[in-house]
Amino acid sequence: MHRAVTARLLRQALRVGEAAPSTGVPLYLCPAVAGLSSKLSSISLGATRSICQRRRNHTEAVFSHNDSNPTPAVPQPLQKPVRRLPLTCSGCGAFTQTEDPDLLGYVDVSKRRIREWLHPVARRTSPVEGEEDKIVNAALESLDQSRLKELGLDPAALIEGNEPESVPINTPVCDRCHDLLHHSTKGDTAKLTMFHPTVESLRETIEESPHKYNHIYHVIDAADFPMSLIPRLNVLLGDIPLRTRNRRSRAGKFQNDRKTEMSFIITRGDLLGPTKEIVDSMMPYLKDVLRDALGRLGQRVRLGNVRCVSARRDWWTKEVKEDVWNRGGAGWMVGKVNVGKSQLFEAIYPKGRMAEKPQRASVSTFPRGSPAASMAPEDALAEDENLATVNLGSLLPPPRPAENYPDMPIVSSLPGTTASPIRIPFGNGKGELIDLPGLARSDLELYVKEEHRQSLIMKKRIVPEQVTVKPGSSLLLGGGLIRITPRTPDMIFLMYNFTPLHEHLTSTEKAIAFQNQTHQSIGLENITLPGTGDKMKHAGTFKLDHDVTKKRAGPLTRKNAIGLSVDQLPFRVLSVDILIEGVGYVEIVAQVRKRALERILESQNAPKDVERIAMPKEEPKDTSDPFSNMYSMRRDTAANDRAAEPKVQLQPQESADWPAVDVYSPEGKFIGSRKPINGWLNNKPRELAEHKRSRPRRSMKGAKKLEKRRGRERERQGA
Repeated sequence: MHRAVTARLLRQALRVGEAAPSTGVPLYLCPAVAGLSSKLSSISLGATRSICQRRRNHTEAVFSHNDSNPTPAVPQPLQKPVRRLPLTCSGCGAFTQTEDPDLLGYVDVSKRRIREWLHPVARRTSPVEGEEDKIVNAALESLDQSRLKELGLDPAALIEGNEPESVPINTPVCDRCHDLLHHSTKGDTAKLTMFHPTVESLRETIEESPHKYNHIYHVIDAADFPMSLIPRLNVLLGDIPLRTRNRRSRAGKFQNDRKTEMSFIITRGDLLGPTKEIVDSMMPYLKDVLRDALGRLGQRVRLGNVRCVSARRDWWTKEVKEDVWNRGGAGWMVGKVNVGKSQLFEAIYPKGRMAEKPQRASVSTFPRGSPAASMAPEDALAEDENLATVNLGSLLPPPRPAENYPDMPIVSSLPGTTASPIRIPFGNGKGELIDLPGLARSDLELYVKEEHRQSLIMKKRIVPEQVTVKPGSSLLLGGGLIRITPRTPDMIFLMYNFTPLHEHLTSTEKAIAFQNQTHQSIGLENITLPGTGDKMKHAGTFKLDHDVTKKRAGPLTRKNAIGLSVDQLPFRVLSVDILIEGVGYVEIVAQVRKRALERILESQNAPKDVERIAMPKEEPKDTSDPFSNMYSMRRDTAANDRAAEPKVQLQPQESADWPAVDVYSPEGKFIGSRKPINGWLNNKPRELAEHKRSRPRRSMKGAKKLEKRRGRERERQGA
């Protein structure tokens, strides 16, 4: 333990030496903490200027731009900018700079939005006055202006047409964030390379927190749940204790005069079901799957700190927002890329709760050792833009000024939007919320054409079609990106595609040719890059070993219908969910006979069904000890007291196995499985969904015929 701490401190000291102020690369840029300082310094303009010097060049850049485009007709004097560019970009968190467009945080000062921010202009309105406006203005001009000033009113502002109106301009963001926000693309900055942080760099960032109370929100995506889970995150971030099932266990404890807790948040819950009630009913299932994904740790810890939210539909976000406000301190958003951290950040940030007096926080929200940490609140806000508050040896950027409604991080479906930590305080010193860059998630997009990479992202809930896969057929996703082939012969599989990729059912021979890119079809578009066919490998064989007969039998097992028990049915329905990392899942269902399933279970339990040859006689027990009977029931002594009994293995009647499918993907990666969530039953099309309808209206067609027949009979009798 001490050796690991010493190595960590030594590594951090070496990194501080690497990122000297002369390189101009601050250490809190998480994507560049692992030795990119030398690379970035060579990319720069060849001068060893610090970040302070770069910030001073913003004004010089504006002046040089004005000099490069002179107007000989009307010479205009150079004006000093009224405002300065923000220290960091509010959209991605990167430091703003005006020198190298190939680096993050670049701002082009020649653009109109930047010029209007640096030189704000006030304009006067000149509306067309009507008869009523003229009467009101004349009455105001006739009043005593000294009397109006005593009442606290401005006479010039009361008269229509004299009040100045300032042009509302939002705080500018870097060019990359501007393209993401307005054009949903990276634009000219597409060549920028995003370096995803490691868990170690995130741990070092969290360790520099100035707060006494810290809470980590482990954000997991519901689209491919639980593949976006980071295994052993609580251990990798510094042995964060999780409350166990022991009733005497504490919720949290202090370590090094600091308390750190962690909770799980499953985002984009609206992808699982159409209504909040349906998704809430899945919470026991989600906890069971999460417990299995946590491994041995999941069997020991409590999972009362799990929430399934939807920032788009505002499901359970208000409750999480209240938790953030009540906890105070620092809240850290940790997760992989494209799991919805930035969108959740905007939904749970406590807006509009700025108190008039500063709240009593655990510590200051400014970095330790900075000049702003010892200032008064009003002086600290004034010095926020001062470069003296920047600590180049810190992984955390300086916090923003406290505001009621600050600018939120950019929300985009493109991976890697957040480049550096974004710190936004709330409650005038009560705490702050930090959005951290996402960890690397999946490289599946590297095998897809650039124009089709957006099709890998599930943006809305999908209502799939039921695809019947017969023997000799296979299901293709994305024209050949993923192939699912039944392995069990003479069995029909039902598949439901809960991914944004287009599905195509064809014969297995053609599916192999399409995936290997040896055959093309006009009606089928393959979204994979050329040459990817040689990299397709077997990702694994997945068995349908989950029984869903009770839910799939319909009215046979429904209590308000026939009401049969599952044991009375002559068949069983088996299912499994095939997960595609970062994309979605495919639900696979098959029906087998009850006898076939019994043979499968007997073949698996055959080593346990044994026959004892010799049974040793029981020795007389000491009746004087009242606990003698309980002694043999103890787990730690029962195995040692019992003698090893010879056993004979019974041979199974027939060799049987579970129904299974083979999945093929690029490099044999990006594929997993889980317990079925029954997505088809929760997301059926409206015309197939089972609704409780009232009794239909009786048809009047037969009644009219009967009335005509009776009328004819009466006429015949009267005649």
